[in-house]
Amino acid sequence: MHDQVDATIYIVDDDEDFRTSMQWLLESANHKVVTFESARDFLTNFKGGVGCMLLDVRMPDVNGLALQQIMQERGIHMPIIVISGHGDIQMAVSAMKQGAMDFLEKPFSGDAVLHLVDKALTRARKAHQQRSEIQEVADCYDSLSRREREVMGLVVDGHANREIAEELGISPKTVEVHRSRVMSKMRAGSLAVLVQQAAKIKQLQ
Repeated sequence: MHDQVDATIYIVDDDEDFRTSMQWLLESANHKVVTFESARDFLTNFKGGVGCMLLDVRMPDVNGLALQQIMQERGIHMPIIVISGHGDIQMAVSAMKQGAMDFLEKPFSGDAVLHLVDKALTRARKAHQQRSEIQEVADCYDSLSRREREVMGLVVDGHANREIAEELGISPKTVEVHRSRVMSKMRAGSLAVLVQQAAKIKQLQ
């Protein structure tokens, strides 16, 4: 797993002893760990990157639920494992409803957190790969001319060159030239690939 994209585990908890013990456990399993003593500490010092979060749901000032909401508003996306103490289960459930991946109730075993962290990092790496692929397609799409985008849209909708020519008021030969340029610029080896790329572009619109 660790020969893939570098990933970091972010621990956000106001309990220093807990942060220290979790950091030791995770680093002993060859994970990269960064700790924060509060939600504000995280929001101020987080520099971006691929990873997951161990988040204490009950913290002074800004609690875990509020941090989740702020992260969503700021476009900070990562799998979150909520840490809850006794009596905080309802807050943990609320965090799950807001998109947290899972939750652990203190006290929990080292094996339990390592299992969830591995699962979260796998999900984080997959999401990063998907975002990278979408961005690569978007960059290719940005290189298309307005006419090439029009042709691409009609091609992926299943129209033949003759139909596209009639729709755009150009010759079938010109359509073929534009279509060839689209396939080249989009690095699409087939129509099926081009259709998949068009679907990814729609995710950004």
